[in-house]
Parts: sequence; C-alpha cells; structure tokens
Amino acid sequence: MTSLVSTGVDGLDSILSGGITAQSTVLVSGNPGTGKSIFGIQYLHTGVSEHDERGVYVSFEEDAADIRAAAESVGFEEFGDYVDDGDIVILDKREMLREADFSTAVDRLLETVEDGGFDRLVLDSLSMFQLFFENEHEKRTYLLKFSDILKANGLTSLLINEQGAVFPDTEVGLENFLTDGNIYFIQTPTESGVNRYVWVAKMRKQEIDTDIFPMEIGQGGITVHERAGGFSMMGRTDEPSF
Repeated sequence: MTSLVSTGVDGLDSILSGGITAQSTVLVSGNPGTGKSIFGIQYLHTGVSEHDERGVYVSFEEDAADIRAAAESVGFEEFGDYVDDGDIVILDKREMLREADFSTAVDRLLETVEDGGFDRLVLDSLSMFQLFFENEHEKRTYLLKFSDILKANGLTSLLINEQGAVFPDTEVGLENFLTDGNIYFIQTPTESGVNRYVWVAKMRKQEIDTDIFPMEIGQGGITVHERAGGFSMMGRTDEPSF
C-alpha cells in the first residue's frame, strides 16, 4: 500500500484520498498572496506537531524572522519553538543568496537534507531557484536531478511556484511536467475582497478529486471546503462568502 503524507490542511487531505504520496515532489502554483507560503508553513508545522516528522524550509525571498512571523500570524505559535529546537530548519535568503555562486547555495541545501534526517521540505520559491539556469535544457536537467536527490533522502517536498496568470491553464511551464503532482491556489476578486480556491490538477500514483474547491485562510491556517466541489469561480450568487 502506498504511504501517504498528511498536508495538515482540513479538506485537502480528503481531496487527495489521505495526503501526498510519500517521497514525491509536488508543485504548488499560484498568484502572489494566494496562500502558497502559508500552505508550506502549515505542512511543516503539521509534520512536527502531529507526526514527529522534521522539516526544512528553503526561502530565496524571505528571511527567517519573516517566516516565523507569518506562521504566528495564522496561529502557529509553536513554529518558532520548532525552529529553535531544530525540528524545522530554515535556510533563508541570507543563507541561500549570500554568494552569487549557485553551486555553493545548492551544496548548503544538500548538506542539510543529507545530514539532518528530515522528512519534509518546502522550497519557496521555484521561480527564484530557476533564475540560476541559463536555458531550458539546463533547467530541466537540474530539476530532475534535484527532485531525485530529495526523494533519495526520503523527503516529501513542496516546490512553490509564483504564477502570473489568474487561471492556471493559461500558464503551464516545464516544471509542471517534471513533478509528481500539481496543486494550484487561485483567487478571484469580488466587491468585498477575494474568493480563494484550490485545484489538485495532477497527483501520480493516487486517486484525486479534480474539482476546484473553495478555501479560506484564518487562524489555524488554510481550510478547504471539500463538500463544495465544482462551484464556479465567476461570482455566482449562491457562493458562500468568506
């Protein structure tokens, strides 16, 4: 039987028939502000708090203090304690971008995952990571190798990807085909703010529900309403308000 790793998000695990396949690499895409980083934080927090699984958060865009503050803002007060105890290791932009040499940054990451006995990893973001490559062939080759290294070290990984398009089917990159799963976070404007949605478009080796489901972000992180599958993103009057 395939081993599954809980995301820690109410509703999303049900859509995934229990969670993410262990030792897979999942692309998490969406516009800025859709909740991708909170999802990564929640994923690592759940690993430590509920499953005794250690995690690594790699950020090319934020420093450690920002990540800890984001966790506390949605009620994950223990996140900082997990970092202090070494159950979650943050490699922030100061670590990863300290030198212009890409290989040095990657070596630092690989040393951490190979020596630390970790189970979960979040890379935030793949968009910045890919800027180090000169062409598509180099990017494809390294992404495949990088994914294989993560799996070989027993990691179940989320690779966060910033996306410019509002609707995910208008912007499909090479990375979508090189990962084991694709999860999209989507938001649409309304008169009172935004509505948020999640779509699991692909997940190898497991059954999934490919409807688009409403979600919200609040204290306790992200909640997905899996019983409201298939409802429109286009502002129907019978949509629930968040």
